[in-house]
Amino acid sequence: MKYIIIGAVAGGASTAARLRRMDEKAEIVIFEKGAYISYANCGLPYYIGDVIKDRNKLFVQTAASFNSRFNIDVRISTEVTAIDAAEKKISATNLITGETYEESYDKLVLSPGAEPIRPPLPGINLPGIFTLRNVADTDYIKSYVNNHLSGKAVVIGAGFIGLEMAENLHHLGLNVSVIEMGNQVLAPVDFPVAAILQQHIRSKGVDLRLNNAVTGFEKTDHGIKVLLKEGTPIDADIVILSIGVRPDTKLAAMAGLQLGAAKGIWVNEFLQTSDANIYAVGDAIEFANPITGQSMNTYLAGPANKQGRICADNMVTGNKRAYHGAINTAIVKVFDMTVATAGTASKHLKNANINHIVSTNHSGSHAGYYPGAKQMAIQIAFSPEDGKIYSAQIAGYDGVDKRIDILASIIQRGSTIYELTEFEHAYAPPYSSAKDPVNMAGFVAENILLDRLKIFYWNEVDQLNPDDILLDVRTEKEYSEGKIANAINIPVDEIRERMNEIPRDKKIFIYCEAGLRGYLAHRILRQNDFKEVYNLSGGYKTWNACHLEASPATPAINKPVMASA
Repeated sequence: MKYIIIGAVAGGASTAARLRRMDEKAEIVIFEKGAYISYANCGLPYYIGDVIKDRNKLFVQTAASFNSRFNIDVRISTEVTAIDAAEKKISATNLITGETYEESYDKLVLSPGAEPIRPPLPGINLPGIFTLRNVADTDYIKSYVNNHLSGKAVVIGAGFIGLEMAENLHHLGLNVSVIEMGNQVLAPVDFPVAAILQQHIRSKGVDLRLNNAVTGFEKTDHGIKVLLKEGTPIDADIVILSIGVRPDTKLAAMAGLQLGAAKGIWVNEFLQTSDANIYAVGDAIEFANPITGQSMNTYLAGPANKQGRICADNMVTGNKRAYHGAINTAIVKVFDMTVATAGTASKHLKNANINHIVSTNHSGSHAGYYPGAKQMAIQIAFSPEDGKIYSAQIAGYDGVDKRIDILASIIQRGSTIYELTEFEHAYAPPYSSAKDPVNMAGFVAENILLDRLKIFYWNEVDQLNPDDILLDVRTEKEYSEGKIANAINIPVDEIRERMNEIPRDKKIFIYCEAGLRGYLAHRILRQNDFKEVYNLSGGYKTWNACHLEASPATPAINKPVMASA
């Protein structure tokens, strides 16, 4: 049996290695148009930023080591230019020698990945404007940056790579601006989670500009002028384009393979394309989202590696292992903060017409009495019918990674918020609390489902009627340091004695700092015959971050809003 794999790095290299483990006698050939295979592309920004100092650490395998260990014919710097599916052969060109030739196959795997988007803007091909997708890009950027270490950098696009690049360029000492067309960073997460991160980014001195677009570039005597749809142009020494990527489907389309609704390569549950002898893995394919059922692309190394393993098994054993799709679990470090997501964000659930409830809680990364505990915000979206969890998002500092992995596992299995309430975690004061933040997220959601808690959201505060009561149940000190306009202050510990100050014939909207004291006040009032009582989801912390980021003039750092009562 002869297998040809087009494209290495994550999906292709994983497929090849698994094929060899499954079939020692097979002939396996990998074609990679780049000069490297199996490298850590997720680590590229950190090499540019000198966090990873040894370039060789980026390479998982070289072509020579891959050949030596797995007995695989690796042909780097060789581009496959055509696939003849009827004849089961490919055409390839050696990019160094110019030699063109054909190669036959029994089974073919497509792993071409995705290509960065470069919109046809005026001046986009000027020197100093880069995309970051592979090792060659990295070398160009690092060399250029080293000559402009006291200069200005503009990052266009505030996705995962864009923010990692912003952090690493800032780490090198460059003055960094980030331009994002949308109203938030990190499109896969919901606005309240993004708002917390945006305040942190601004606190580092990064010039973050949202709701703006780049219209072109001009060369100047000292570098590049970045032209904006709104506002004055920005001078830059280096520009990083991180607008996004799209599936590289050129070969698949030329071969007559079926493309899907998301413009990726269509595959069935066995990762087989519309041609029975051709399979596909990685960034170029599309698959039904396990939560929404809608076709989607996944640009993540984890799923690509797992697809490679499943794909190889199916080619050798005959389509026995189904791939069930990805819930797009992802995590990013941005300066001191970590943001993570799993599942489908609330805004995307709305677009898919999936009814859901969102709840937010703030908890410590470990026991508050043990030094160094840091707050994290956990937002989950779940079904109002049975509590099935659709998504989880976390913004925090320590321990974000282990919580998102727990939540991702529960989402992937289609489980509910009730599992969160009983989740048994390893507890010691340096690592968690007796009630872990994951448990707390479950408790809040359970209270909502059982009607023990009615909530309202940060963006509903401005929609309250003049007759509604906005009640701040924090301490007088907290209230004086920053509050929501028109709120009256009755600390939670005084609620029972001052209940006569609260009208029973009006709607009561409660908030505290993070939600817990508001919940306690809510329970007291509900059980004393106050009929319409609501607690602010995520408390003042969530409202404050969202309020600051939603306003036209955003302060540079996250200071409490001082509002008159």
